[in-house]
Amino acid sequence: MAKIAFSTDQKLKIISEIQRYFDKELDQEIGDFDAEFLLDFFSEKVGGVYYNQGLNDARRLLDEKLDTITESFYELEKVTDFD
Repeated sequence: MAKIAFSTDQKLKIISEIQRYFDKELDQEIGDFDAEFLLDFFSEKVGGVYYNQGLNDARRLLDEKLDTITESFYELEKVTDFD
């Protein structure tokens, strides 16, 4: 799996959310460097879990859609004397 990468804008927004969380929920201020370090740590250690779950969800949805399409083909078949 490729390393999870954020755009600069995404990273700044996530860092801000981490800081807001620490301030509101833990009553602790956290600087930009520490928040970025925490983001990088969780991206590396936990990001793959979320990534894999997303893949599994997409795979399951695709399987369901393909089953529906396959059923539709059978519904379109015509009965013939040659089957």
